[in-house]
Amino acid sequence: MKKFLSWIEAKLMPPMVKLSQNRYLVSIRDGIIATMPLVMLGSFFVLFAQFPIPAYQKLVAPYVATIMLPYRITVGLMAVYAAFGIGYQLAKRYKLDALSSGLISMGAFLMTTTPVLANDATDAKTSLGMVLPMSYLGGAGMFTAIIVAIIAVEIIRFCSTHNIEIKLPDSVPASVSRSFAAIVPSAMVIILVWVVCGVLKFNVNEALMQLFKPIVDVGMNSYFGLVIPPLLITVLWATGIHGDSIIGNLVRPFWLILWQQNADAVAAGHAAQNIATEGFYTFVWIGGSGGTLALCVIAMFFAKSAYLKEIGKLSVVPGIFNINEPIIFGAPVVLNPLLAIPFIVGPFITSTLTYFAMSMDLVNKTSMLAPFTVPFPIMGYMITQADVRAILLMLINFAIYLAIYYPFVMMYDKQLLAKENEEAHHEADTVTA
Repeated sequence: MKKFLSWIEAKLMPPMVKLSQNRYLVSIRDGIIATMPLVMLGSFFVLFAQFPIPAYQKLVAPYVATIMLPYRITVGLMAVYAAFGIGYQLAKRYKLDALSSGLISMGAFLMTTTPVLANDATDAKTSLGMVLPMSYLGGAGMFTAIIVAIIAVEIIRFCSTHNIEIKLPDSVPASVSRSFAAIVPSAMVIILVWVVCGVLKFNVNEALMQLFKPIVDVGMNSYFGLVIPPLLITVLWATGIHGDSIIGNLVRPFWLILWQQNADAVAAGHAAQNIATEGFYTFVWIGGSGGTLALCVIAMFFAKSAYLKEIGKLSVVPGIFNINEPIIFGAPVVLNPLLAIPFIVGPFITSTLTYFAMSMDLVNKTSMLAPFTVPFPIMGYMITQADVRAILLMLINFAIYLAIYYPFVMMYDKQLLAKENEEAHHEADTVTA
């Protein structure tokens, strides 16, 4: 294990660190994360509309459309907000006007959806005028939002670099100057999207969904698609690389698409069907990446070395809220062959168990999002439409982590205790001398 970690540190770590700092990946991450407060809030309205108690559902049935309005405007427009956020973040990294870049990106993304003439569903004779279909404005349009935002900002950057913009005298207020400077790149971006989507009638959203469909439906939503990400994340963490910032950024758009399909199904009164959502890992990351809450508990209650016991005490409270940097870098887990083994193996076992539990409908699949700091097993109960069985599954997974971590923590504790005793004897001999 030590040789394996050394090989990863020497060969894999440099390109992974470089990848984690890639401007596009970082901008996509920050842009999508910026939408999470709205998306999380909106997802709770699915629970309000479809709480799994027949009497309650019957009571609110006449008001479901009204209750679901916040969901439609938050989750249903998730890709719109992401397009703005990604454009904004990427422009900041290029030191461009972030606000106008975000707005241009969002406008360009909206142009990929063609407005249609619609009638009122309750009165066929009443025209609603031109409306924008929402099919690709949520999770299904996430790939388009990412690509369009990046292209838009690159065009803006090209114009700025080559001075292809309207420049006003220095006496003009900066806000006005920036607005005029954005006119030429805005025109280039909008005309490009108009030609592709309006003139050529090319459906970018549908093309990208068809392109990624095998990855989304088969690659991600399968057993291997679910166990490989935590395996890669923990291996990278064990070498000191923030695994989720690399692997999570790559797969999060896929998770969001599958999650929104689940949320839409539940909102319509059906059962969620997709397993591969980010909520799945709520059952795997108990205490954070690697399931380290068990490590904190064992260290606090069973360690005999002063150092490990103290680290356990300091890390257990953050661990309850799924913040595990204190234990990962404090124990440490990083570049520690003894603790790296359960850190990598544990999530593989719990993700396998969770996958089969959900695929066999022993536990509801996740259809809500919640802040990552919600403690277990409350979070599992929340995101599975108040499924009590989710609590049991999380407790089982936690017990598995305790069993896997215990022998390795005890071996590591023995090493630390021996070192502490040796240092104590050395200090005693020094004082005596």
